[in-house]
Amino acid sequence: MLSFTLKRLGQSSVLVLIMSVLVFFCMYVVSDPVAVLASDDFTEEDLIVLARELGVDKPIVVQYYQFISKLLQGDFGISFVYNQPVLPLILERLPATLEVAILAIMIGLCVGVPMGIYSGLNRKKKVTKAISFITTVGYSIPNFWQALLLIIVFAVWLKIVPASGRGDTTVLFGVGWSFFNLDGLRHMLLPAVNLAIYKICMQTRLARSGTQEVMFQDYITFARAKGLPRHRIIRRHLLRNILIPIVTITGLELGGLIAFSTVTESVFSWPGIGKLLIDSIHHADRPVVVAYLILITLMFVIINFIVDIVYAVLDPRIRHTQ
Repeated sequence: MLSFTLKRLGQSSVLVLIMSVLVFFCMYVVSDPVAVLASDDFTEEDLIVLARELGVDKPIVVQYYQFISKLLQGDFGISFVYNQPVLPLILERLPATLEVAILAIMIGLCVGVPMGIYSGLNRKKKVTKAISFITTVGYSIPNFWQALLLIIVFAVWLKIVPASGRGDTTVLFGVGWSFFNLDGLRHMLLPAVNLAIYKICMQTRLARSGTQEVMFQDYITFARAKGLPRHRIIRRHLLRNILIPIVTITGLELGGLIAFSTVTESVFSWPGIGKLLIDSIHHADRPVVVAYLILITLMFVIINFIVDIVYAVLDPRIRHTQ
């Protein structure tokens, strides 16, 4: 198990280094912060001074070396637009994105997995056909259109929940959270449901296909022959054996929700890191964009690493085949 863990750590470190090179050089090619931040009345000398102040007057290789040197010390640079350290700026917005992503994943698991298991165990019932139709529709409707429909129905027509904003927050460990008060939860519900719809459809299909495959295995037949109750067969034998693909998808989808919930955050005016990314790209705020993408890459690497370890715990055969 130790060698398996060390091997995964080595692979993860190499991946982060490669991604840092790609992200930094790509941002250098596609954006020019001097052109974006300079006023129309700037002279050539003013442009040179601005480039020197931003640190973009040096060759790209030198800029990357300086960036990596600071990065290893935990310094992601200073935002061109906000004129403050990038890491605290991102971490300030992270809780808003994190809590709505976690709630969306929880909704997806709590709704999708039971629906999938039920569909797999009752393939010929009308309810199963209805579930299949609903998941197909959920896959087909674009995310932004789902968000607009949720706002029209639940915020405009029914007036049950607010349409935008974060609402009140409760400070815990120096960070404001919407989880711990009713107004915050009401504001968080629509964006979380919007993100959860696709996850529900995915988890339902995944759990259904896994259930249909597992129910014909010999150990399930043997458990039935022993006279075990159906709920115990599902809980002790079926659920554990369909967990590996569910763990994989859940881990990757959590990272995806944190990293790329930009559309939902924009539609619902949710002040998370996705909205910060959109604003930073618009203003060519290279330090924020680069730091964001590197942190997201690191997050995906950590999630994949944790998933690999969970794999090895759930199925010891995996650690011997790597």
